[in-house]
Amino acid sequence: MAKQKVELSEYERKRQENIAKTQELLRNLEMEAAQAGLAPTSRSTASSRPKSKPKKPAPKKIKEEDVGPRRTSSRLRGIEADSETAKRKAEEEYDARKEADRAKRQRVSDAFRFSDIVVAGNEWDQDGKFASIVPPAKPYQRTFNADRVKETSDKELKALRQNMMGLQLWETYGPNQIKLTPERIYSMGFHPTADKPLVFAGDKLGNLGIIDCSQEALKAEDDEEADDEGPSITTLKPHTRTIHTFQFSPHDANALYSASYDSTVRKLDLAKGVAIEVYAPADTREDAPLSGIEISKDDANMLYFSTLDGKFGMYDMRTPSEKAAGLEIFQLSDKKIGGFTLHPELPHLVATASLDRTLKIWDLRKIGGKGDSRLPALVGEHESRLSVSHAAWSSAGYVATASYDDTIKIHDFSNSGKWKAGSSLTDAEMKPSAVIPHNNQTGRWVTILRAQWQLYPQDGVQRFCIGNMNRFVDIYTAKGQQLAQLGGEGITAVPAVAKFHNTQDWVAAGTASGKLCLWM
Repeated sequence: MAKQKVELSEYERKRQENIAKTQELLRNLEMEAAQAGLAPTSRSTASSRPKSKPKKPAPKKIKEEDVGPRRTSSRLRGIEADSETAKRKAEEEYDARKEADRAKRQRVSDAFRFSDIVVAGNEWDQDGKFASIVPPAKPYQRTFNADRVKETSDKELKALRQNMMGLQLWETYGPNQIKLTPERIYSMGFHPTADKPLVFAGDKLGNLGIIDCSQEALKAEDDEEADDEGPSITTLKPHTRTIHTFQFSPHDANALYSASYDSTVRKLDLAKGVAIEVYAPADTREDAPLSGIEISKDDANMLYFSTLDGKFGMYDMRTPSEKAAGLEIFQLSDKKIGGFTLHPELPHLVATASLDRTLKIWDLRKIGGKGDSRLPALVGEHESRLSVSHAAWSSAGYVATASYDDTIKIHDFSNSGKWKAGSSLTDAEMKPSAVIPHNNQTGRWVTILRAQWQLYPQDGVQRFCIGNMNRFVDIYTAKGQQLAQLGGEGITAVPAVAKFHNTQDWVAAGTASGKLCLWM
């Protein structure tokens, strides 16, 4: 059966047009140099090379993305330094690079087929195979070990610690073999299914890596003693800039919503293999990078998001985005909101963490004021010594934050179900119930550490995980008790972006080199 010709997407057409314009510009420059008598008189011929032994055909690879115009040598083209021709050439090359960079970062609003945005690995399989007081960092130096577990006197706590410390790295492939994304990982998560661990990760350049961690190791067909070829990974590129966070819809396990620094939210339908834009600013020139996204368990159509300039938005996805109907945006902070979460069981309660050093709790049941002063009711706030990176609600009503004062703070709001609309908490009620010393000085090259709860632990014990600068992942209870410090061979960078599966004792963590560490 003959293959049908695939129509190029709008994104791919624009990319091809930009490449054609750049090539035309370079051809014009060469013609001008030839007319001015500045072109080289002869070209060196390629040196002959001995023929290598015939090799078996390499597997088909996805064509790498063009990086745009490259600098060319004026000397080799016969153009004298400081001449008018050289100056004009330099200006035109600069303009070409600037235009190519702008086009590369420009967001595209069209819907994508997954086949259009696969940039590495295997093509998307639509048949459902994917869907069925702190010291400086000292690499590999443990701050919690098996001896601490043995010394535990509380039987229940000891059993829990033994269980968590018993988690082991995925045996089939080590961290050094699992290059899940091309660039630094910013967001990480599991598909909700408990049948097998399906891990997703978003990176700095808008790539989304996907891996089925139930797969077996594959060896080369013609050599039984050959090394493993590496795991099967699919890499999509639904965004043009960093994927800061994503979430699977509580109402549809095949719907993944991703928020990016390119100012858009996209819905990836894993069953249909389509990625559509569900939110973006009405003005395509507006740059409003997103730092958080949530879908309420009470309403499948209500999208919540935060931005790097301190805004919090509510958007009804059933309304046209260009008309701004169903969209309401509140200025909750004068500085960056690093992250927010909704209470899993009481989604009218929002916790925000900001560069202004505060954790704030908001109540969406009561929104008052006019204009820029229109805001949800502020339930309470707590100020840290330095900026707060993220605020995460647990299903039992605890909030965990990580801040640059090298602490993890746990706030007990387990009685939040009794709060009336518009109620407020005192400073004493907002104080953390536990403060854990923890090195959070990630610096420039490591993704910010965030505490992430296991939403529905099977044993009912509330716990969260967070990356450790000594190249481990720490696990704590809601009382601040450390349960485990996960590590292993092959971890060569900080597993900064750590995430629990919602129900299973699986922990995934990503590094700045795009590698995956998985404990099960």
